[in-house]
Amino acid sequence: MTADSEIELKEAFQRAQRGHNNKAKLVASLKSRYNKLEDKTLFHEEFVHYLKYAMIVYKREPAVENVIEFVAKFATSFQPPPNAENEHDHPFLSFIFNFLLESHKASSHAVRFRACQLINKLLGGMAENAQIDDDLFDRIHQAMLVRVTDKFPNVRIQAALAMTRLQQPKDPDCPTINAYMLILENDSNAEVRRAVLSCIAMSPRTLPKVLKRTRDIKENVRKLAYQQKVLSEKVHIKALTIAQRVGLLQQGLHDTSESVRDIVCSRLLPAWLLRLDGNVIELLHRLDVENCAETAMETLKAIFKTMPAEELLQNRAQLDDRKVIPEDSLTCENVLYWRSLCEFLKGKGDDGEEMLEQVLPDAASYGDYLFGYLKAVPVLTEEQRADFNQLELVMTKEFISQQLIHLIGCLDTNEEGGRKRVLVVLQEMLALTQTPSSLVSLLTEKLLALIPDDQRRIQTVAEIISDVREPIMEASQPVDENRSRRQQVQLAEVKVRLMEAKQDLEDCIAAQDFSRAAELKDAIAGLEDQRNQVLQEISESSQPVDREALAEKNDPETLLRCLTMCAELLKQMNIKTRTGPTISALMSSLVLPSIANAHPAVRNMAVVCLGTCTLHSKELAKTHMVLLLQIAQLDEVKIRISALRAIIDLLLLFGFQLLSETASTQTVQPPLSPDRQEGEATPAEDKGSIPEDTAQSILVMLSEFLDSEMSDLRTETAEGLAKLMYTGRISSAKMLSRLVLLWYNPVTEDDVRLRHCLGVFFQLYARESRAHQEVVEETFLPTIRTLLNAPATSPLAEVDINNVVELLVELTRPSGLIKPSANTEEVCVHDYLAVRMCGEMLKDPTAPEVRLYAKTLSNLELSREETVRDDLTTLLQQLVLVVKDRVCLRALEKMLHQLVDSKEQAVVNASALQPLDVNADEAATEDPSKSTKRPKRGQRKASTAKGGRRPSRKAESSEESDGENVPESVPVVRSSRRAKIAALEKTKLDLNPLINQEANVS
Repeated sequence: MTADSEIELKEAFQRAQRGHNNKAKLVASLKSRYNKLEDKTLFHEEFVHYLKYAMIVYKREPAVENVIEFVAKFATSFQPPPNAENEHDHPFLSFIFNFLLESHKASSHAVRFRACQLINKLLGGMAENAQIDDDLFDRIHQAMLVRVTDKFPNVRIQAALAMTRLQQPKDPDCPTINAYMLILENDSNAEVRRAVLSCIAMSPRTLPKVLKRTRDIKENVRKLAYQQKVLSEKVHIKALTIAQRVGLLQQGLHDTSESVRDIVCSRLLPAWLLRLDGNVIELLHRLDVENCAETAMETLKAIFKTMPAEELLQNRAQLDDRKVIPEDSLTCENVLYWRSLCEFLKGKGDDGEEMLEQVLPDAASYGDYLFGYLKAVPVLTEEQRADFNQLELVMTKEFISQQLIHLIGCLDTNEEGGRKRVLVVLQEMLALTQTPSSLVSLLTEKLLALIPDDQRRIQTVAEIISDVREPIMEASQPVDENRSRRQQVQLAEVKVRLMEAKQDLEDCIAAQDFSRAAELKDAIAGLEDQRNQVLQEISESSQPVDREALAEKNDPETLLRCLTMCAELLKQMNIKTRTGPTISALMSSLVLPSIANAHPAVRNMAVVCLGTCTLHSKELAKTHMVLLLQIAQLDEVKIRISALRAIIDLLLLFGFQLLSETASTQTVQPPLSPDRQEGEATPAEDKGSIPEDTAQSILVMLSEFLDSEMSDLRTETAEGLAKLMYTGRISSAKMLSRLVLLWYNPVTEDDVRLRHCLGVFFQLYARESRAHQEVVEETFLPTIRTLLNAPATSPLAEVDINNVVELLVELTRPSGLIKPSANTEEVCVHDYLAVRMCGEMLKDPTAPEVRLYAKTLSNLELSREETVRDDLTTLLQQLVLVVKDRVCLRALEKMLHQLVDSKEQAVVNASALQPLDVNADEAATEDPSKSTKRPKRGQRKASTAKGGRRPSRKAESSEESDGENVPESVPVVRSSRRAKIAALEKTKLDLNPLINQEANVS
């Protein structure tokens, strides 16, 4: 190769570093030079020689990136046309691939990174239908499979991207796809997971893994999963199951990150609508709205927000002239759309009022429309219920009825006539026996919402319950014609005799025969009584129909309907409204007798009513508390949970003073005394005997429920205890320790509600007050001991103790309080925790957990209180003498030096505040042993402790690396844009000096 060609190749690499150069012209010029050469070997060697300068740079410098881009374009320019007869790769392209494949095993992570990056760009720069040699394909494949397990994330990212075109989705054993799925599941770096997510091919095998990334811990990964490059564009809505569609929307619309929610609304939903030609009703059909109504409504709300006002009313064509959907056209999808649209427009306030009038009739008209549809809902017999088609039809009609009832909340009920008509309709529907039981609660809720006064509510519901349990029925009686004829003849005889007696009486009076007249008068009175009796008999026998009240109906369905109305009434009542005679009558005649009913659903609703009613009366709560406790331990799981909820609510409202007359001295008050905390929970073997203290017996019961194999009962108990502790009704270190262990227990891994509840509770509880942090601090050692002593067969043996320690340390951090103390001299919780850990280490310096405690000491935020620091220093000095483990010893010595240095610095700071004393300076000069450079190091530690936070890793590394005195940070004036650009240009890497230096040496 001539000197001119060397200069031209060198010049090409120099010019390629500058981003403003036209890479295409540079590639064409160098390619022309290459094609003229007969011997390409020297060119290959020198090309690689200059390429190596860029490959040894790991940082993403602009100059290096430009060179890599230039090399990729130059190499792919030799790719043969797709229809070329010669299918072999170009020599230069093969040479570059061979060089990169040899370099991917280099010890330098920079070389491995650049090699994978170049392979990625070479494969990506080839034509869509390009072909490479099978042997080269296999070599690239094997090399990248090795590199996706590299130690450095950037290398793994480039290797994963390089394998994009090596995937074979139709091959069930494709190594690339297997590697991708393994990375998505196990790679700890979020950027690596994002890279794989962006390039993985969609198939039935990979789709579940991609869907799982919508629940990734990192926001950027979740965003990419929802974006067009992945789910929105690559996956058709028909390729997803109903459960997957609902899950995507439910998770995306409730994501904690606003940007993820925006991606779902702006990317995923429009992409799905585009595939369905913009038909929103068809989208609802794909979601199965009967089983996920809430998710469907949230989806519609997100769609409505992006629609203009004119487009919102386009589907109004489904409404007729009455502004309602015809009864024969009602479906689950269009009625849910109608309800969502009305609620969305009502939520806009005055802005949506005019549009709401166009899609919803007046209250009276809607009441008649609702009544007509609800009366048409069929009631199935037991035989018809066995027919799945008929059952499905009735369930669909009930769902439609529920949505129509919900629409009552959107009506304008300010007009008196319309409101009264709706009230009448609701009352009639509740009184009808053919109204489905599933609609009773919703009908009662809408009825009570229209009645503002609690007393009217009570009276109205009580009347409906009375009509349901004691209906007035019409009973017909047959008429006996012979008896009626005899009665008529008897009546005629009595009338004749009565007329004769009256005539004789007049004659006797005229003849002044008064004795005879008195006898006739008595006879006339008797005949009149006889006549009235016959008339009454004739009246009764001639009455064909008589109205009579039947006995109370006590069948399970009737009782359940009545109890449901009663429960809804008690729930809607103001908590300050006391129970009156009507409620007491309902309790004695309906609720309490139903507690012993054989039907579980009736018993459960009766327990709900009892628990809700006791919230309105403390005396009633005292009376029935024991009954609720018995139900919570003896009945079925669902009923036990209802009783447990009632007990927790009563304790939250009234406290443990409710339990007995002596509760004032025995109840658990926040905070508890240490003696009380130690004796709060009794061992499991004592559960057979009833404790004297009722409060303690309840805690024992709750503690036993935490060990229950029934997950629902266990979760409800944990949530109840969390509420009681957060509100200060109980303060128990042992109970908190149980909750921490339950949260980490692998047995509860699938209990999402339990994990979420406790995760939120721990943070809120510890940040609330210093007293709560003290309780957490008391749980530290018992919790760690339980985990350390857990047998190998216990699920707790799988718990990572380091993770538990980190959690408890973070929860007790003084700076984590909502209102942290401004006094840095005050003793904090971490001070006590440090002393406890030191005492634990002194008990057995050779125990395995000593290393854990020693490591934890360095993560604590210690106060500047001198007494505590002196005690801690003494303990650390004793530990240094007895601990033999080197790792522990180094950690303890470091902690000891920090305490000593901070103490000396505090003395220096205190002396600096005193007036200048010349004699003191002279005395210090005479004693050189007192002047040391150690206070400088302690000064940095003191400034760190002043903020109440532990030193950052960067600060620690700077202290360990050198002994320079780092000045305090001062406010920096913001640089201008031009100054920033100039500073950025100075920091850019330039490969030209390296290339020129190499040329001069050669």
